[in-house]
Amino acid sequence: MEPNEQEPSREDVEQLFAAMSNSELLAALDLLLLELEKRLLRYAQAGEEILEMADEGLLLATRSGARLEQAQSAAEHTRGHLQLVGVGEWRPRTTRPSWAGDPRVVPDEDGET
Repeated sequence: MEPNEQEPSREDVEQLFAAMSNSELLAALDLLLLELEKRLLRYAQAGEEILEMADEGLLLATRSGARLEQAQSAAEHTRGHLQLVGVGEWRPRTTRPSWAGDPRVVPDEDGET
């Protein structure tokens, strides 16, 4: 950042994310996960400041893993509710239908779904 620029506050970032469309939010998540992966890779490699990097890397890996598990749990929970309710003409017969069980999934021109 430039010397005169302030970092955005957490509240500013939260408002920015809340204003994003789903596709914009997923693109931001892709960038965030890529940056996280780069940092974790850097921490996993040997270097001169290995102990400091190990402490920081372990903390980052542990906290990011916990956050990703929470997000995965929320996504699974939401998917289960949406599949149970059904959308449009789709009326699932189970709480754990496969994605291919949705009649809205149609083969593409090559015959693949």
